Amino acid sequence: MTRGTTASTAILHRVVQLALCSLLPALCFLASGCISSSRRAPARTVVDSTTAVLPARIISNFFVVESKWADGKTYRFLVDTGSTATLVTPDLARRFALKERKGTLPRKVQVRSANGGEIELAAITLGQFRLGDASFERVPALVFDFTELSSHLGLTIDGIIGFPVFRDTILTMDYPAQRLVIAPYPLGNPPAPRPAPLVSTVPFNNEQGTPLIPIQMGNESFIVLVDSGSDGSLSLNPVGLHPRFANGPRVGTLISSLQGDRRQLTGRLDQDVLIGTHTIQKPVVDLTDQLSSIGGEFLRNFVVTFDQRRNQVTFVRAADGPVTMAPRRSTGLSFSRSPVYWRVMTVIPDTPTAQLGVQAGDLCVRINGEPVEKWNYERYAGLLKSAPAITYTFLAGTKETDVEVKIFELVP
Repeated sequence: MTRGTTASTAILHRVVQLALCSLLPALCFLASGCISSSRRAPARTVVDSTTAVLPARIISNFFVVESKWADGKTYRFLVDTGSTATLVTPDLARRFALKERKGTLPRKVQVRSANGGEIELAAITLGQFRLGDASFERVPALVFDFTELSSHLGLTIDGIIGFPVFRDTILTMDYPAQRLVIAPYPLGNPPAPRPAPLVSTVPFNNEQGTPLIPIQMGNESFIVLVDSGSDGSLSLNPVGLHPRFANGPRVGTLISSLQGDRRQLTGRLDQDVLIGTHTIQKPVVDLTDQLSSIGGEFLRNFVVTFDQRRNQVTFVRAADGPVTMAPRRSTGLSFSRSPVYWRVMTVIPDTPTAQLGVQAGDLCVRINGEPVEKWNYERYAGLLKSAPAITYTFLAGTKETDVEVKIFELVP
């Protein structure tokens, strides 16, 4: 059995406990430990045209792409620059994993959480991984069940693509246009991007198989992981730094891991954050005791291009001026979700909702009179953005009770 190396903070950290407390659900922080073979790039990369372009969907700030494979089926993946490993469902592994040599035992990997807990995953090699006109051959991967993440997002997720897969290509995640662009390297080194007012190129450290960049908060610089596999904004480890807050930090929803639960602390900085020459004005941040990172809520403002040969990432904006972040709205409730009911995981203390008598464990069967199965992530997120209140129908035995919950600004 091969032991995992230092855990990445990106990939599995959202898929054990699901929380739908706001537009940015706080999901389980379970890190992926990746064996050295999982961090290898594919054995060969082929791009059949000048560039491979795939449409993408930005769901809960996750970057999701679809691609048809050799069996004629279309598979759906999250692109996760914060992960050293690629993960796929057991079904996809059965269809496309290369067969082990006779007499060879199946490979297992111990995957460690940030808090020291472990789970065991099967390690495989995919014969081919297809993304539109780009194919990646002999791709190392781990096998994981994405049922809960699929249920949360309201669409089937077949896998997560780790950063090393794209090592031999130029990868562009165009959040505003919702598309993924994969370009082959030209002969020799590609030309450096031309400087422009809305373009900023930042060097990154790729020694651990994921991009680490310097950013600035006020007059202090620190290192963050560029983590498209996170739906959050800036996860900030304040150790050694001196963050000032305009609002908070205050207790938010519950974050769970293999080793137990902890309360999220969230707030709005009273300082701007700079990524290269781009300014994010007084962003909403979540405090963490892990590596600081920037997730989809930050990245969705940019066209982000990764060049792993030159170890640099370019951020492009279509609009001038600073990036502003909307208040974080919430009902004060977080849920784990199934097609039949949503179970209350926690009620945020010191909020109007905490006075309504709703408790952890309560079962919600309808939202605004409609069964919960009709509320996928995007529809529910739209409701949280615009509605003044939501009526939840809770079930206790055979009795149903409607509770109107006002939506408030958890972080103004």
